[in-house]
Amino acid sequence: MARRRSSSSSSSTGNTTATTAATTAATTAATTASATPRNRTPQAVRIRRRSFGDFVKAFLAFVALLVLVVGVPGALAVTVGWPLPNGVPSLDWLQEPITTGTFLHILTVIVWLAWAQFTACVLVEIKAAVSGVGVPGRVPGAGPSQVLARQLVAALLLVGATAASLTPGLSQLGHAFDENQRGTVAAAQQTPGGGLFAQQQEQAASTAAALAEQAADAASHAEAQGGSSKADDTKYYRIQPPEGRHHDSLWEIAERHLGDGRRYKEIFDLNKDRVQPDGSKLSEASLIRPGWIMEMPGDARGGDLVEMPEAGGSAAQQQLHDYAKAGGDQAGGGGGHAQGGDHAQGGGAQGGAAQVSLPDQRPAPDQQTGGHQEHQQHATGTSAASDAFGLPQALIGAPLLAAGLLGALGRRRRQALWQSAFGAVGGRRGMEPPTPTGDAADAQDALLVGADPEGVRLLDRSLRGLAASLAAESRPLPTVYATWLSNNGDLHLQLAQPSGNPPAPWQLGQDQTFWMLARTDAERYEDVDAAAPYPGLVSLGTMDDSRLLLNLEAVPGIVSLSGREADRAAVFASVAAELATNGWSDRMTITLVGFGEDLTPLAPNRLRHLDGIDDLVETMEAETRQRRGALGAAGHDSVLTGRTGPAQHTRWAPHLVLLAAEPSADDAMKLAELAADAGRLGIGYLVGTESGDLPGAAWEMEVTGEGKLLAPLLGLELDAQLLPVPLQRAVVELFVESDPEREPQGPATAPPFLVDISEQGRPAVYARLVGPYEIIGLDTPDGDRSALLHEALALLLLHREGVHPRVLASALWPRGVTDDVREALLDRLRAWLGTEPDGTPRLKTDRTGRLTLAKSVVSDLDVLRSLYHEATQGRGVDSRAVRGRLLTDALVLVRGPLLADRPEGRYRWLTHEIIDAQLPLLVADIGLALSEFHLVKDRAEKAIEALGAALNSAPGDERLWHELLRATHATGDTARLQALAADLIGRSGARGLPPRTEALLDELLPTWRNGVAAVG
Repeated sequence: MARRRSSSSSSSTGNTTATTAATTAATTAATTASATPRNRTPQAVRIRRRSFGDFVKAFLAFVALLVLVVGVPGALAVTVGWPLPNGVPSLDWLQEPITTGTFLHILTVIVWLAWAQFTACVLVEIKAAVSGVGVPGRVPGAGPSQVLARQLVAALLLVGATAASLTPGLSQLGHAFDENQRGTVAAAQQTPGGGLFAQQQEQAASTAAALAEQAADAASHAEAQGGSSKADDTKYYRIQPPEGRHHDSLWEIAERHLGDGRRYKEIFDLNKDRVQPDGSKLSEASLIRPGWIMEMPGDARGGDLVEMPEAGGSAAQQQLHDYAKAGGDQAGGGGGHAQGGDHAQGGGAQGGAAQVSLPDQRPAPDQQTGGHQEHQQHATGTSAASDAFGLPQALIGAPLLAAGLLGALGRRRRQALWQSAFGAVGGRRGMEPPTPTGDAADAQDALLVGADPEGVRLLDRSLRGLAASLAAESRPLPTVYATWLSNNGDLHLQLAQPSGNPPAPWQLGQDQTFWMLARTDAERYEDVDAAAPYPGLVSLGTMDDSRLLLNLEAVPGIVSLSGREADRAAVFASVAAELATNGWSDRMTITLVGFGEDLTPLAPNRLRHLDGIDDLVETMEAETRQRRGALGAAGHDSVLTGRTGPAQHTRWAPHLVLLAAEPSADDAMKLAELAADAGRLGIGYLVGTESGDLPGAAWEMEVTGEGKLLAPLLGLELDAQLLPVPLQRAVVELFVESDPEREPQGPATAPPFLVDISEQGRPAVYARLVGPYEIIGLDTPDGDRSALLHEALALLLLHREGVHPRVLASALWPRGVTDDVREALLDRLRAWLGTEPDGTPRLKTDRTGRLTLAKSVVSDLDVLRSLYHEATQGRGVDSRAVRGRLLTDALVLVRGPLLADRPEGRYRWLTHEIIDAQLPLLVADIGLALSEFHLVKDRAEKAIEALGAALNSAPGDERLWHELLRATHATGDTARLQALAADLIGRSGARGLPPRTEALLDELLPTWRNGVAAVG
């Protein structure tokens, strides 16, 4: 290997000082490497040299191919000749007896067909092996023939790869530009142990080794003539080619030569944006290519480092000299950059930020306090760390996870509300969901603060839009290993291999393995009828303002996660929760093994729990067989092909397995065998391990007690996204309390705020929210801040239980806001609302720190709820006259939908609320109660009037239409009933009438179907 050649060359010169220094440096590097955990500093894997037996096998393979491809047809032509008739056979020929010659000719035809099939297999295998791109195509009906051809071709090409490695001088020609333009996969994309790029990797390995050897020889020669090197001389390192499962990374280089992997940022700073020999630039710490040159800090040590040679000489010398000269112009030299400690002084102030070639970034996250910004402070260890307001930081700093949980929670509450209203569950639970308290309330507030539903929507539309564009061009979906979301909203797809130019508006990123979409282009995407192409994407954490989403179903093998059990559990819970609730997938199965049984309420249709690994192995063996067979029967090579075309919505949903406990050696091998082909089947495995040494692991990660997620082989050091146990319990409690199948506990929930509806209860401030927004009792604020104050007041009026200041800020400023701006708004809001007669401010802060309004500040929604509650559970229960008056007054208040004239772009926080479902149901309940009140006294017209008013606000409520049919039938006017039935049929459209509506019409108007037929 080239990594020890510098010291060996020094020894050959007889320079004792240089030899001692090199030996000491090598010993230090070896000691440092051995003292660190295995999964953080993997040992380099040496390339196995070809033995004499390999050459013998290759020769025999060549002879076998020659005999089968050339010898067989030659022998047939010489011995048998052409087996088919020379002309068109006649009927008499067909009636001739079958002789020995005829039988031999038939066998000859069969042999010719078998030869043609085998030759096709050989050609297919040679093309795939030489091109190095993709999996060899299947020759129909070949089976064993193609397997034999593959083995013979592989054995033959083994010699070709070895011969290339023995002639580095030849293989180096054109390396600097040509080899890198082939789209070498970035470090974070490498497929450990994979064979897709075996040929290119072999050639790149020999080329880089030759260049490194030349550089080492030049450095040794210069050292022999110029004396020993000084400690602060500029040194360089050439990125080594992949060796087996080992890939160079800045972390590992820093670990070897600087003694601390965390100093990789210094190397990044010294080399950022400097032109490499292949013409590209280093723009992201995890993306380095074989053959690139890295200037090293002055205190770097190690035998595979070289100092700057003089100009001229070999190509390697000239590259190093040119690179050093360019660095002097851009970074001001490299000798003193690393002497100061943790932070390099050159290369800009961003120091290793994972920008992924991003354009201008938004302001740094730590300058913002609201919205879905990326926070620098993360939950550490397994405790749910809180911000200055007491909210759990783990959810605030996870915008995609928070958005998924919040959306799922809203759907769960709406479902519970509808099932309760329509009688799907025995007993009404009231219009209000239970108000969370304690940790659950803090968790809900953190979800509201941290959620980024707009980001989820853009991600989903962008991916589906890409899939639709590729399908329109008859192009397959590329395999995506990871996705980076930058702080300014740009989206970067990291591909497994180059896939050509992306469809517009997508663009090529920093190289052929990146497709990039700017946020401004993503915002122009509309909803498309396409299956979710990459549902297995899940957030792992952030790396300097960019969020990494790993495509778990595309990893070619197992992803292992090491660390303390509690730390691993927090990562597993976060991954499970986001996969179960994310907004960029359609269907999915997530199997939790050994943990997470309490997480199933988050998504019962997606999450399933298994107690042991035996059940898992049995289940996955069956599913793996089933998926392989289904793909073969459909003619697809992977699930990505199956997600486009006619069958895109019916199959190929991912199955992701999360195994928290470390499996035994035997079980690990079984899982490794299952995972070997999992990438194309849409199956992903994330497996926990104590030691970090898991057989069959393609990518290895480690979570630390400080909340870091490390993947040295991939060059990643992330702030991990965690969901600690206390926070898990709080989030699950929110879902359990909202379970639509949960039996009602006690009486129906009363409104959170009841208004004194007597004359003495006249409010000081009255806001009309149901319909156009109006405020009575306050002067209209001057200037542009009026709209902001109105929106803040509306949010407080809809949450009489209190609103956390950060929830208010994130609602008004979804992109984030500074503390001083938020506090200035609250001061203006207090001044605008004024004080009570006793001097108490109408905007107060309760003991939990939440903002609440005084009872003298009331909305029409508060009055509407109070009137209905008083009519059905208060004074109206014992007095029919009071009930009728209260219900009539309540219906009069309904002037239209909630905040009907709200400006576009504002009040986006309403998407998190269930008031859009509550208000129509409340109005429908009032209309039904008032209709019943009138029908008891045979006042059908009054009942119809009340139902019509309710339908203006709740036109989709089936209960109102049923009651309107009954009230109209009560009038005895058949023509009027027929007209109403026709109106219902017209509204139903192609879907037709609901079954219960049809049954009611059959009872009230048996001839209604004749009218439909006549119209048809």
